[in-house]
Amino acid sequence: MVRDDAPRPHRLGLLEGDGIGPEIVPAAADVLDAAMAAVGGPGIEWVRLPVGRAAIDTHGTSLPAETVEALEALEGWLLGPHDSAAYPEPHRSQLNPSGALRKHFDLFANIRPAKSLEGADAVVEGADLVIARENTEGFYADRNTHAGTGEFMPTPDVAMAMGIITRPAVERIARQAFELARERRGHVTVVHKANVLRLTTGMFHDICREVAEDYPDVVVDDFHIDAMAAHLVRRAADFDVIVAENMFGDILSDLAGELVGSLGLAPSINVSTRHGMAQAAHGSAPDIAGRDIANPIAMLLSGAMLLQWLGARHGTTRLGEAATRIDAAVASTVRAGTRTADMGGQAGTRAFAGAVADAVR
Repeated sequence: MVRDDAPRPHRLGLLEGDGIGPEIVPAAADVLDAAMAAVGGPGIEWVRLPVGRAAIDTHGTSLPAETVEALEALEGWLLGPHDSAAYPEPHRSQLNPSGALRKHFDLFANIRPAKSLEGADAVVEGADLVIARENTEGFYADRNTHAGTGEFMPTPDVAMAMGIITRPAVERIARQAFELARERRGHVTVVHKANVLRLTTGMFHDICREVAEDYPDVVVDDFHIDAMAAHLVRRAADFDVIVAENMFGDILSDLAGELVGSLGLAPSINVSTRHGMAQAAHGSAPDIAGRDIANPIAMLLSGAMLLQWLGARHGTTRLGEAATRIDAAVASTVRAGTRTADMGGQAGTRAFAGAVADAVR
């Protein structure tokens, strides 16, 4: 019997989404393909799956059951932005595709880096931080209950929302943050509002401090959310890993993205213990869709984060090497003066991604 030892390609999902998604997601896939080829890896088999407005038109839902079923068999995927505000009813009032996938797959950690790029006209220079955002509960009502949402109206004139904090959720995002810090500069900052929300964010703060005892090599400090926003503006370069509940983490990561250049540069990955979803932090930008002017950097870097996560999960160095090549190629391309319109350049989406792919090779 002849044994087949040829490495098999990595099967990853490709969900383009809405607006600029069909432009930036394929661009990211091309760059990931180039990076895997450059490191001699087995390559990627892309599994295209319907999602978003196009899926409403073809399947009657923004997130078809066949898409979710296919993703169950995959370890990771690229998800483009969604424009759920423009969906027809009843789809507009339902949980959007991103939130539904995070909830279904228990993607509890939303990891959002913010790093200044030379040539990106950053508001603050020298920033290199990561926000570890708890992704399943907190003060975002769309994903903090088992069924339905945490918002309700007992009368037409009263609207209420529940903010839910649980020990297991805080412990696992805290450990994610401390493990990240050990790989970086060994500093974790806990964000809370324990002076006002004493029981909820107070418990978040206390549990993070308890987890910190298992990481004596990591420096820990903490700030109230309002003070933290000011500290990011004044001295973003001083922070390493920031851990926060859902809403606080979302707000801080958008602020950090703008401080280092724009949300067009802001990548993210959503992970559980089994699945990883690469998703740019920005929206679908329908006003520029189809014009080949969207900045694909956030999606490219999100794809690199997915490769890095897969490499760490499997102990595979080539995936990490491919991710490092993409990060370096994006930085060198911007530094060399090739930039999209939002960064003051003239390169289109395809041209910029092509330049990054050339740099990767």
